[in-house]
Amino acid sequence: MPEIPLPQTTDAGKTAPAPAETPRPGAAPAGFGQAPDFGKQNPPPPGALPPNPPRYLQPNDSAWSVFGRIVAARARQLFDRAGQRITQRTLRIGVSARIFHPEPGARGLRGKTLQYLEESIAHWVMSRDVIVFMIPTVGHQGMLHPSNIRLRDYAKHLDGLLLQGGADVSPQTYAEAAARPEWPGDRVRDMYELELLHEFVESGKPVLGVCRGCQLINVAFGGTLYQDIATDVPTAGVHVSEHYDQHRHAVTFPEGSTLSSMFPGRREAIVNSIHHQAVKTLGRDLTVEAVSAGDGLIEAVRYRRAPFVLGVQWHPEFHRAGGPELLDCTPLLDTFLRSARETRF
Repeated sequence: MPEIPLPQTTDAGKTAPAPAETPRPGAAPAGFGQAPDFGKQNPPPPGALPPNPPRYLQPNDSAWSVFGRIVAARARQLFDRAGQRITQRTLRIGVSARIFHPEPGARGLRGKTLQYLEESIAHWVMSRDVIVFMIPTVGHQGMLHPSNIRLRDYAKHLDGLLLQGGADVSPQTYAEAAARPEWPGDRVRDMYELELLHEFVESGKPVLGVCRGCQLINVAFGGTLYQDIATDVPTAGVHVSEHYDQHRHAVTFPEGSTLSSMFPGRREAIVNSIHHQAVKTLGRDLTVEAVSAGDGLIEAVRYRRAPFVLGVQWHPEFHRAGGPELLDCTPLLDTFLRSARETRF
């Protein structure tokens, strides 16, 4: 049984009240378990209530107006989160396919149509933590596996387009006849890439053309090409040799050009040269961005009526392996990708 405290006696002989019992740890508070007194007033302590109504309430507010504001705030929050997901999503860049056409009478893969991309161009774009997709041709007659997917679907879902190098642009594409039988170009690839280019331009997505891609941009807007530089411009320098990506020459950037702003402080640079064709007549709404320092041939073009449609005649993807004297084209890639990020909506 618990001990009962006894009354204590003071010096004057008077009995003092027993001290209050200290509650044991874990014991119920005083009055616990008693019936509640519903008639007793229990006002909040002073200062517990704000002197004015909350700021989110307005004088004429109703329950519906408050509910509407809550719904609107929630919607803004959801849209903000969706916008963050879009802007922070890894960029998706499409690369046009090179095409290997079947060889007559060949068996195995040589008897099939192959579509591929060169490894260096994919790795160059991926070096900035970008996902690369090769875009296949679509919609040809006689397909074994018909599909409703079209090139405009790729333009809708990808953030930018890179036109890689490869076979000559066919003279038929710019209304000329081939000067020699060995220069027929690739008419099938021309039609595929021209449609791809226009779909991305109409979608407001950026386009970067490399070598053949630069020539195709020029032809797409009504320009023409030198079918063979050595034949058509005998005074021109050598722009292709058996050294392939090791062959190089200097280019200059016109004052006020986009490339001159990308590479501040530089008016001249060394690039590789792997092409026997070149821009002849400039297409409509195109601006010259670079010329060959030795002979003045056009080496880069830009379409003025779009946020970013730029073609360079050299191969920037080969520059890092080519040596420190070659132009570091990282600013070109970064500008292209920044435009892709800005126009992805």
